[in-house]
Amino acid sequence: MTVSFPASRTRAVLKKLTALYADMDAAYTAAAAAAGLSCAGCAENCCTSFFQHHTNVEWLYLREGLAKLPPERRQAYEDRARDYLAQAREALSRGETPQVMCPVNDDGLCGLYGHRLMICRLHGVPNVLLAGMNIREFPGCGPCQRLTAGGKDAKAMDRTPLLRRLAALEMELWGSKPGRPPKVDLTLAEMIVAGGPGGREE
Repeated sequence: MTVSFPASRTRAVLKKLTALYADMDAAYTAAAAAAGLSCAGCAENCCTSFFQHHTNVEWLYLREGLAKLPPERRQAYEDRARDYLAQAREALSRGETPQVMCPVNDDGLCGLYGHRLMICRLHGVPNVLLAGMNIREFPGCGPCQRLTAGGKDAKAMDRTPLLRRLAALEMELWGSKPGRPPKVDLTLAEMIVAGGPGGREE
């Protein structure tokens, strides 16, 4: 399904997403500090985790970040993304969860750090999510769990208001079109190769 969004609306929504990401970063920083968690020197690189992303608005934000890169660097990420997909498909065919390095990871650092998506920003710290009438609890990444197992008082970050704001931006991007936005369930590599919700822009 080809999806297109008016340029003026896209700019307005992405500006709001930038503000939301700043709030996500602040919430993560507070939760990480409470747990004593730091990613510096961590041997368990979460950039090999099999993350799938679920909103068109974040996909557009990622595409904006890619568009700002020098052409040769963007091409390198696209080549790595295709290699990532080949390795991921092979792992999935064996019934395994892929553990492949993110295509925009440059020697341990994110090459699109300012345009990284929600999962990348919030992963690792203890958090809770209100889903319907149920509260889902996530203990955080392995290093964080080991830190908090020692009795450190780490208050879980509440992801619920952040996710609700993201969902509202997705609907704002969709506008007055009937129905709901098409479901997105893609890895970052798949997003890079596809180009964007409306296909690749040349």
